[in-house]
Amino acid sequence: MRAKTGTTAQEDHNRPTSGSSYEGSGYSHVDDNDRLEPPTHPSTSTSASSPLLQDGEWTDGEQYTPQMISDVEDDEYKSDDDEEAGRVAARRLTPGRQPPAPRWRSPRKWFTQEEEQAVVRKFDRKLVVFVAGLYLLAFLDRSNIGNARIAGMDDDLQSSPPREDWYEWSLTAFYLAYIGFEWMAVLWRIIPAHVYVALIVFLWGLAASLQAVAVNYPMLIALRTLLGIGEAGFTGVPFYLSFFFKREELAFRTAIFVSAAPLATSFASSLAWLILKAAEHSPIAPWRLLFLVEGFPSVLAAALAWNIIPDFPQTASYLTQREKKIARHRLQLERPLSRPRYSSRSKSSSPIFDSLSALLDPAAWLTSLILFLVNLAYSSLPVFLPTILQAMGHSALTSQALAAPPYLVAFIAVLLTAHASDKVGARSPFLIAHALFSAAGYTILALSDTKLLGHIPPDSWIRYFAVYPAAIGFFSVVVLTVSWSVNNTTNHASSSGQRRGAAAFALLQAVGQCGPLLGTRLYPDRQAPYYTMGMAVCAVAMVGVAVLAGLGRWYLKRVNRRWDEEEESEQGEALSRRVVGRFRYML
Repeated sequence: MRAKTGTTAQEDHNRPTSGSSYEGSGYSHVDDNDRLEPPTHPSTSTSASSPLLQDGEWTDGEQYTPQMISDVEDDEYKSDDDEEAGRVAARRLTPGRQPPAPRWRSPRKWFTQEEEQAVVRKFDRKLVVFVAGLYLLAFLDRSNIGNARIAGMDDDLQSSPPREDWYEWSLTAFYLAYIGFEWMAVLWRIIPAHVYVALIVFLWGLAASLQAVAVNYPMLIALRTLLGIGEAGFTGVPFYLSFFFKREELAFRTAIFVSAAPLATSFASSLAWLILKAAEHSPIAPWRLLFLVEGFPSVLAAALAWNIIPDFPQTASYLTQREKKIARHRLQLERPLSRPRYSSRSKSSSPIFDSLSALLDPAAWLTSLILFLVNLAYSSLPVFLPTILQAMGHSALTSQALAAPPYLVAFIAVLLTAHASDKVGARSPFLIAHALFSAAGYTILALSDTKLLGHIPPDSWIRYFAVYPAAIGFFSVVVLTVSWSVNNTTNHASSSGQRRGAAAFALLQAVGQCGPLLGTRLYPDRQAPYYTMGMAVCAVAMVGVAVLAGLGRWYLKRVNRRWDEEEESEQGEALSRRVVGRFRYML
């Protein structure tokens, strides 16, 4: 703490020193090394005037942490008025008196930038790359049904009499389970991450592999349902990554994770081409071999997940003891992700209240609606593109090969976009640009059978190259939307903030994943080869994404401005009405 020159010895004696216990508070002050002492029970205090309180509790029932209380008091002692500082030091809590509102202050940084970057690089190499690999397997197991269909699956599993909608129901079953089990996002806070991830990866890997032995569509639909349950539990990875990375670091790491989807789609098409070539002289049907070869690696990956996935930064086995402390402490240096609120009686300690507050947050609903619209395209094009290409007049093998390049380009574009978004510290400008870019590609595809574009032939390369902006756009929008949601709804400064973040992420997935229920029915066979309805719906949806993102940016900017004004107006008021934190929505 800062000492003012010219103070008397008696004044210096009255001033609390670093590490001293404030009389009647039950908490120890933070020393020069930012070491937090555990709170002493109020009953042990020597002050006769202090009420008997539970640890961390004021008389109004609100819970505060030692860091919050000592930071408020420390701020008072930094006043140039020694008399006022002494008055604060001598202040006692009396029954019924409300303490000053806690105001968070960032702990001092005791490590170098090089040390921090070394920790981040380790998390990138060991954690982010691994969960991206798991998502690659998940998306591969989810979307390879499109490749299996043109490899003969539909002929082998079709019922008698045949039904046109069996394939669509196999897609819908996956997403019904996927949506119904989105509540599993809250399990990231309940079950140790290494146990949870290993179990869900094993579940979806087993279901994906067993698709190879399906004898009819009902059996395939049942297995797709199990696949959806397993993969639904994995959608919380961006929320999990926020345990390890700062807000401005999250988009690029989420991009690495989500970009595994276009990479998987590209890889699936290339691998499908190789498997179909190898299966020409195999006694096993090509589509069965495809499911087995692409599904079983997930079963093996489950064992790796048990040993590699850390529960928290401080449990990562590949960090030294100092690096574990740095990993935990560097996140505390961020401004608290809490809304400005006053120190009145709070119910923030209630899990139910925390969850309800997340469900009432406009920022959570904004990103949820955006994800719903973008998922119309995100869920449909990867599973239908091989069929669309075949309907253009290409052979099955050629269609598999042509389906890969658009997603490979999208993979690169997603990483570049996320990196730029992190550097700028904004999501909505990039989100709007990519949404309109995707809408342009879908518009060309939707209008290719009209007089406006001169009735482009189905097998025209113009239609094929229009797939590129469509894929680049919606994959980038998904990454930015998920990052935007986590940035604006998740608070790791407190357990209640984590609960709100988990509830908001569950809302994001529950609403957003309803999009595939419609998206998987946009391309009926009777509309081949142009699939005008599906392309038009996706084009309108992406325009809607741009509009929502623009409105959301305008609204969040207004809220940020209002908070700025509130903080300025509150500066002269009593401590009991002081604003908490300096959180601002990321735009």
